[in-house]
Amino acid sequence: MSHRRSREKNKGVLVIGLGRFGSSLSLELVNYGWEVLAVDTSSRRVQHFADSLTHTVVADATDEEALRQIGAEQFTRAVVAIGTHLEESILTTSLLVDLGVDLIWAKATSRRHGRILEQVGAHRVVLPEHDMGERVAHLMSGRVLDYVEIEEGFSLIKTPTPRRLQGVSLSESGIRKEFGITVVSVKHSGHPFTYATQQTVLDSGDLIVVAGRTKDVERFAELS
Repeated sequence: MSHRRSREKNKGVLVIGLGRFGSSLSLELVNYGWEVLAVDTSSRRVQHFADSLTHTVVADATDEEALRQIGAEQFTRAVVAIGTHLEESILTTSLLVDLGVDLIWAKATSRRHGRILEQVGAHRVVLPEHDMGERVAHLMSGRVLDYVEIEEGFSLIKTPTPRRLQGVSLSESGIRKEFGITVVSVKHSGHPFTYATQQTVLDSGDLIVVAGRTKDVERFAELS
């Protein structure tokens, strides 16, 4: 079966590696309506996901000819989900760059690994284990209900409204000047989330989403 399609019409994603991260990502992409070509060196893994994914192929992604045979250069998006084998991860990413793939996401197991992936041409690097560990650590604090790091050093948190913010408008609270953070949205009790403005008045039971430098939102979350 040929997987070669014009780049203009290609709405698919090439996922290399069907470990826990790669397989979970591939299944979610299919659920969102994407066509996924998943590649792995393990015939057992490929067979396991054959009925769940659009296309699955047994191939060695560190072999440029193998990548050409599956039409890797026809994809505008690719994910290198190889985790434990750093050399294979780096070489595969480099080959996809050479083949001209427009957007390459790559999984890293450490920040050092991530820096190398960026140096060889990965456009986006994710550290799922590190990011999840950091997120759980914040959630365990008790005050933070959700945590997302937008980029290194800048984060969003969801937290209950601290007592000192209740009953006054955000402009009167002075939290931006004191903490260097911004309340970007609010969920009043019994209502959905909406945008926050400087005139927004918070009450007990309200949930807020706060954006700012990670150290600042962490300090803000410590308010009782």
